[in-house]
Amino acid sequence: MATKLPKVPVVVVGMGWAGGIVASELTKAGISVVGLERGKDRNSSDYMMAHDELRYQHREELMQDLSKETITSRNNEKMRALPMRDYGTFIVGDGVGGAGSHWNGQTYRFLPYDFEIKTMTEERYGADKISPDMPLQNWGITYDEIEPYYDTFEKMAGISGETVEGFGYGPRSNPYPTGPMLKTPIMELFETATKNLGYSPYILPSGNLSEAYENPDGISRAACQYCAYCENFGCEYGAKADPAVTVIPVAKQTGNLDLRTHSNVTEILNDGVKATGVLYVDTITGEEFEQPAEVVVVASYVFNNVRLLLNSGLGRPYNSADQTGSIGKNYCYQVSSASSMMFFEGKEFNLYGGAGALGIEIPDFVGDAFDHSELNFLHGAGIRVTQYGNRPIANNVVPAGTPAWGAEFKAASIKYANSFFPVKSQGASMPHRYNYLDLDPEYKDAYGKPLLRMTFDYTEQDRELVKYISKVTHKIAEEIGADIIQTNEEQGAFNVNKDTNTHNTGGVIMGADPETSAVNSYLQMWDAENVFVVGASAFPHNSAFNPTVTLGALSYRAAEGIQRFLKEGGSLV
Repeated sequence: MATKLPKVPVVVVGMGWAGGIVASELTKAGISVVGLERGKDRNSSDYMMAHDELRYQHREELMQDLSKETITSRNNEKMRALPMRDYGTFIVGDGVGGAGSHWNGQTYRFLPYDFEIKTMTEERYGADKISPDMPLQNWGITYDEIEPYYDTFEKMAGISGETVEGFGYGPRSNPYPTGPMLKTPIMELFETATKNLGYSPYILPSGNLSEAYENPDGISRAACQYCAYCENFGCEYGAKADPAVTVIPVAKQTGNLDLRTHSNVTEILNDGVKATGVLYVDTITGEEFEQPAEVVVVASYVFNNVRLLLNSGLGRPYNSADQTGSIGKNYCYQVSSASSMMFFEGKEFNLYGGAGALGIEIPDFVGDAFDHSELNFLHGAGIRVTQYGNRPIANNVVPAGTPAWGAEFKAASIKYANSFFPVKSQGASMPHRYNYLDLDPEYKDAYGKPLLRMTFDYTEQDRELVKYISKVTHKIAEEIGADIIQTNEEQGAFNVNKDTNTHNTGGVIMGADPETSAVNSYLQMWDAENVFVVGASAFPHNSAFNPTVTLGALSYRAAEGIQRFLKEGGSLV
């Protein structure tokens, strides 16, 4: 029997970027918030001297325990889904800060085209350009409406960058709070080559501070030291924007946040019309608690948001047969295969130094910046060179055809240790009717709840995108002048243990129509008005860019909507 606790105004499930922003904004407004996080508490002191590659990179210290909860995966409906036993493609965060603690820090805004993609595509190319199996839709919000929230996130996080004009990029109300990061030799090579080809390179927008910065909430952070320990690591300098060192401390300081760690929410309690609270388990003692609340904010990772709603019977599950229902619909990933690896003879770079968002990109092939009339795909890809920093373990990149072990492998590993880097691409992911999330009928977690099942494979849209973009990355590699160029020109089948991108979106998508979306533009559920589902699960498709700043902007808008709901009640649109 669960212990029933006193009712509170707001309970937030998950304390990463989405939950942290919502908690910060509500508590600053004087609203009492209970924040439930299944992992442990963290702050900047926990990251001191944490340059332990084995512990954090290879043993996933900051990640969800897959022996207790994971996902199952299959490529199509004819296959049996199997549990993901080891982290490959997805690295789901655990503990205060969530994925916002171990992310790299790349913070691109989405394009105006993204938010009105269906309308803009049909206006330029006609309705026939969109496949019947591609449930493409507008987001129910425009770039101009979300821009102030982008600005708020960037000021809070101290984003470093330079403004891009043209190419379908939206206007900015303010420049980035801090200037761009340093330009390394490999970035200079990319810059020269792409300018020679007529492209327009710019330094990546970065959550790794280029200079010391104090944000509007009074949080001061130091500049990036380019130590290379970003992805999968917390930042010991505080230079990387992280909810555990930005928004969550602000919420704690108000005295209005009751943060409960080691608290795993297993169900949203509801009467079929509204939520009444949540059920959670203390992961240390095994005790079960019922937390009643006026408003429930679901702010966990994409997979966990969808799974919690499905296990709670909230919303209408998506049905691929007739494309009805919304929970689980439009699961999207990202297309990152069209890259060209370059190896150099007699030329070395200091690749051991770097940062998670240190890099340079061209905007010429994103969104609808180029004509798609004769192309069999929509949207495009960012093409870039990044320097994350090559840490010593498991970093032996050698040319194709080199033996996988032995003296020749060792010699090649040493020879090219500082003499290789790729021209990368990151492509948009369009929705497909047979790419979705639902509950697995067979596998359950440690609490007896069904696991989430992912049905996903790359589509013809993705394969055509890779064919096109790979020609561009190869041309840039040739212009850079690499001695060996290995270009991946084909998109293979999706493999949950090998594909290398963690940008999952969709499943609880936003829109203006309750028939085709799960939440409105404030991320308020159509089917339960006191439930707000905040995170990248709201994206109806995934752009060519990293999702975090858009997730953050929508979180600020959701916090605004929650305050309105507590005062006025009812649907916010």
